[in-house]
Formats: sequence, C-alpha cells, structure tokens
Amino acid sequence: PREPVRPPDRVLNELREAVIFEDANYLVLNKPHGISAHGGTGQLYGVIEAIRAWDKYEYVELCHRLDRDTSGVLLLAKTRPALLRAQRAFKDGDIVKRYFALLIGKWRGEDRDVDAALVKTRLGDQHHVQIDEDGKPSKSRFSPRAKYRDTTLCEVEIFSGRTHQIRVHALALGHPVAGDAKYGQRDDNLPLRERGLKRMFLHSHFLQLPATAEFPKLLLNAPMPDELRNFLQKL
Repeated sequence: PREPVRPPDRVLNELREAVIFEDANYLVLNKPHGISAHGGTGQLYGVIEAIRAWDKYEYVELCHRLDRDTSGVLLLAKTRPALLRAQRAFKDGDIVKRYFALLIGKWRGEDRDVDAALVKTRLGDQHHVQIDEDGKPSKSRFSPRAKYRDTTLCEVEIFSGRTHQIRVHALALGHPVAGDAKYGQRDDNLPLRERGLKRMFLHSHFLQLPATAEFPKLLLNAPMPDELRNFLQKL
C-alpha cells in the first residue's frame, strides 16, 4: 500500500503534451480535467507523481492545486527558491487568477462580487465546502462574458484560493457551475449533458506571478480545451 504507483504511459504522454511553458525555474501545464494535482484519498496518482515518473527533473513540486475536474493553468517549481517565491505570492494574495465558468441560469446585470468566508468539512472520503462566517475569508468576482438561453459564461477572478471556492460562491449567487455534480442540481445538468457537456465547465485560463528581486513577472495563459469551446459553439 505504501509503494508509489507509476501512472500509465497514456497519462505521462498526455501531460507531456499539456506543457505550455517551461524555463529554468518553472514548469506550467494546461492540466486536463479528470486528473488530480496529486495522489491521495481514492487517487493512486496525480500530476506531480506523473511528472516525477518522467525521470527528467532532480526537483519538481506543485506550487498550488486545481480540483480534479477543473482544467487549466497549473504551476510547478523546478527549484526550491522558485517554489518559495510562488508560495509566498499565493499566501500574500499577490497572484492574479482568472477562470472561465459556465453558470446555470440567466445572469442579471454586470459584475458581481461574492465576499463570503468558507469552511471545509470532510464527509467520508469527500471534501464538502460551505459558507460560514467562522470560515476562511474568500472573495470572488464574477464577470459575464457571453449569455446563452439558459446559461451564462463568466470570467471569474478569485482573490483567495480556497477549496471549491468558485463552485460554492457560484452556488451562493444562485448560478451553480454547469456540470458540477457535487454542488449543482441533477435536473439542471442533465439537459447540458444530453447536449454534450461531459464534465464540469470550469477552466483556469490566466495566472500572473509578480516580479521579485530574483524573478521576472510571469504571465501564463491556458487555452480553453476543445471540448469546452465546442460546447459553447453548440449553445
């Protein structure tokens, strides 16, 4: 049970093709949905285990995480100083992070902010997050970018990085993320699934890391995957 599991070659190759940026300090992926950032409860391996299985780097560590079913920018450090620089920026709120999320329902008005503390609990082997005034401060800004008959594409900037933050804040607005089986409603998701949406529509498309005395500013963009772009065209 304690032996590390080597991910299948299919996964190793998929992640090689997902690399969107690399320099001496960082490796950046456009992470596919359906693979965790790291192995853990119920997951034999994740992105970090797969990249280590490439046997290419002496040092590589995750700078942050994305949910298993969220795709997009995932930053990894190839040196200890680079890791500490990124972790410090995430902790201090100096990172700019933006996502694309397709939300259920017709959006009213323009940008809307959600400033609501979140608390994480564990139910069996699953995490569940809910709004609680005694939780950790969390803020998200939802900006509509395209409106469809029964859904709205929003760009979401998050000013904190809590587990399931966008999904819970979207639910609080009355517009859960399309395809979200945990926080959404089956009756809302079923028509979208029948039209071809086979995953949660949440994609991290932009990340900015500020410059420091040792490192230049880093601007990272991850294109929306074809399955999401094609679904928007259907809508």
